[in-house]
Amino acid sequence: MTDTAGTTLPPCPECSSEYTYEMPPLIVCPECAHEFSTDAVASDSAAEAAAPTIVDSVGNALADGDTVTITKTLKVKGAQQPLKSGTKVRGIRLNFDAGTGQEDHNIDCRIDGFGAMKLKPAVVKKV
Repeated sequence: MTDTAGTTLPPCPECSSEYTYEMPPLIVCPECAHEFSTDAVASDSAAEAAAPTIVDSVGNALADGDTVTITKTLKVKGAQQPLKSGTKVRGIRLNFDAGTGQEDHNIDCRIDGFGAMKLKPAVVKKV
């Protein structure tokens, strides 16, 4: 849809309707009555484009809640036994700003019989 100045208005971010109209300072959707500003639409699209992705050892994109398996046996400091390859980890949580010197340990998880761990994406594979 175009406004009075002849510029193209963005579709509604809620229902994707193209019949939006301008009612300064907002843009209004006649189908779902959602009101939004062009600044909010621009910042939402910029945030989606700038969102980092974490990939596993084979290149699959990971998301919160995914189930992964460990691809190689890991010796864990302070543990009596190593973490065996093939161990299934359910309900992972991604940590984009790991901080505290562990920038590459982006996966927080709880392993049955082992406890809470931080893992590198390079040692897991999405199931």
